[in-house]
Amino acid sequence: MKKQVSPIFMVAGLIFTVCLIAANIVAQKTITIFGLSATAALLVFPISYIVNDLIAEVWGYRKARFIIWFGFLMNFFVVLIFQLSILIPPNQFYPYQDAFNQVLGSSLRLTFASFISFLLGSFVNAYIMSKMKILQKGKGFSIRAIVSTFAGEGIDSMFFFFIAFVGLMPLKNIFELTVHIALLKTAYEILVLPLTVYLVKKIKEKEGVDVFDEDVNYNPFRIKEI
Repeated sequence: MKKQVSPIFMVAGLIFTVCLIAANIVAQKTITIFGLSATAALLVFPISYIVNDLIAEVWGYRKARFIIWFGFLMNFFVVLIFQLSILIPPNQFYPYQDAFNQVLGSSLRLTFASFISFLLGSFVNAYIMSKMKILQKGKGFSIRAIVSTFAGEGIDSMFFFFIAFVGLMPLKNIFELTVHIALLKTAYEILVLPLTVYLVKKIKEKEGVDVFDEDVNYNPFRIKEI
């Protein structure tokens, strides 16, 4: 008998992937929020962590692992399309090639930093959510959502800024950026936490699912175990 795929799970996975891809596109614009420097990715990237929390809380680590890798592969596919589009010569009537290259042609170093930091941060987030749920016996979702997000966002930001800017920026500045971004993204999570709690509760009721990962293998490469 074939496994049934939940439509809600599919929608959550699509939202996760779209936010990840959108964040990488708009990340080239810098903004200031409450006096702290950030990129425009702050508008959408934290949503991917919120969805990650939701998936890990409702369907468990296995499903979260699958969605993380799915998002990673789709992001890689989009970057590949961008690079091919840049390499294809424009026709003589297209005057915006330089702007096109600048917006969609991130350096290999930044792309690599983005990929690695995303994987590390997302898996840390899902792992903490899963472990804390068992320790808390399913209670205290709000606490583990905040803790896992801060840890995941912190790891994500730390590795991204270190890989992308070490040798180009003082380590002190890299550390400050890491802390600022992690705090802003965690504040985002706290701000929308009531909505997240509501959605988690309703989805559990709708799906009749509330997975505890007591027998799961946390190896991030065990993708076949869904």
